[in-house]
Amino acid sequence: MMTATMMTTTVTRTGPGTVTRTGPGTRAGTGAGTALRETVPAGSRPDALRADEQAEVLVGGVQAAAELGLTRGEFARAVQLGIVRAGPSAPGRGARYARAELDRVKAAEGGPGEGGPQALRERVATVAGAEAAAGVLGVGPSRFTRLARCGHLTPVGYRINRYRAVVWLYLTAELREFAEREPARLRGVAPPADRKLLETKADLRPRTWRGRHVGLLLRRTADPWERAAVLASVLPEEELRRAVPDPAERIVLAALAPPPPYGHPQAPASAAVALRLLKAESPQEVHWYRTSLDFALTGARGQSNSTGARGPT
Repeated sequence: MMTATMMTTTVTRTGPGTVTRTGPGTRAGTGAGTALRETVPAGSRPDALRADEQAEVLVGGVQAAAELGLTRGEFARAVQLGIVRAGPSAPGRGARYARAELDRVKAAEGGPGEGGPQALRERVATVAGAEAAAGVLGVGPSRFTRLARCGHLTPVGYRINRYRAVVWLYLTAELREFAEREPARLRGVAPPADRKLLETKADLRPRTWRGRHVGLLLRRTADPWERAAVLASVLPEEELRRAVPDPAERIVLAALAPPPPYGHPQAPASAAVALRLLKAESPQEVHWYRTSLDFALTGARGQSNSTGARGPT
């Protein structure tokens, strides 16, 4: 394996599954991240595409959201949850969505008589904060907070309010399902396990959210280097340096790291609060991600050794 003292590496991401590395002894990776190109001969089909070509047409997120009857936030949540799958992206452009994928989502949700856009909106609807979420469950805010802090309810997102406090978001549909599935937890005293967690002032909401976030990101790709990058992004910097001592490998992982989730604040003060949510905290959690990263890197390095398409060799 080449080390940082042996080469200078430049990494350029050109789309999902594609990284171009330039430098001594490197090759350029190729993948699905090229822009869609179509040439229509003069005088032939100026106003329409054949059905098989229509399936390959890519549209931007704004148009895709409009066609599905979703707001920008609802569409971002649908993508996060894997309900809508992004297609290949072009350099310098945002995610694109295949016409066939939008048709698949529409068919899965059914027509107007079967729910249509309203059914899709209900799947991605969220509530923010303990008071609103407690209202969905039909309990008081303090009981809801206890259930969430003890890990019985998993946030789907977050936002930072003007007081720089974390406001957790929950899927409305999941809250309703929990109320139907666990009615006993909505009344009576807390079980011993919950009381023990509360005595130690434990709060599992950041950890359960990270687990969900990482799991959803891993579901989006089978590329071993991209999967390793997702796991690496959760580790604190010092732990990552111990797990990946080769600087060249860390460059590749950083280039492939997923962006912050939708709704991540841009203001520096709020972003600093939110950034802490993206990193593993407890030793047990760090160990789990470190072990998972070691396993993922074994497969990624094996791919590089056999194809030379990604990462230092």
